[in-house]
Amino acid sequence: MAVEKKLFPATAMPDNIWWSALWPDPGAFVRRLGIEAGMSVVDLCCGDGYFTAPLAKLVNGNVYALDIDPEMLDQARSEVARQGASVAEWLCADARNIAELVPHEIDYVLIANTFHGVPDKTALARAVRRVLKPGGLFAIVNWRPLPREQTPVLGEPRGPRTEMRMSPEQVRAVIEPAGFRLAELVELPPFHYGAVFRKSAGATLNGASEII
Repeated sequence: MAVEKKLFPATAMPDNIWWSALWPDPGAFVRRLGIEAGMSVVDLCCGDGYFTAPLAKLVNGNVYALDIDPEMLDQARSEVARQGASVAEWLCADARNIAELVPHEIDYVLIANTFHGVPDKTALARAVRRVLKPGGLFAIVNWRPLPREQTPVLGEPRGPRTEMRMSPEQVRAVIEPAGFRLAELVELPPFHYGAVFRKSAGATLNGASEII
């Protein structure tokens, strides 16, 4: 993601070939995160559409795909079309503006392999919270907090720099203050995990109780 990288450090999009090496069945990947038919979904920082296409097929096109890089969105459009799917809307925008861009409340927001580079992670979580339905889910897919040399793909070390990787506990520490609670921690072998958070009712945000 050439443009996204300027805003979210160390989040450049890798070659599709090694996503395929990690997860040859992206449809099974998104189902493991609890995404189901009938849901409405935002694919946040969707990149080249590797997960957008299976998401669109799973939820019958009820997907909003957002990325700040127009070239990545073009690739995602091509991939979704190649797989015979469609999405509700393509959004070329900053992920932090999600609440102003999606026209109605959503069941599920997914951000994969990008969260480590977000400068103000709690602020992004607050923006996501505003677009979720009561009880809606926010899933963050991260590389495990291992040294980069221990996460090779196709024979080469891959993923963000070691110091940028986050443990599930570190993710909880920045997400839960935004009005979420951890619902599930999903192992995504070989090198990732998914932290799935549920929007809390009556959460305290900035010292004030919010009633849903």
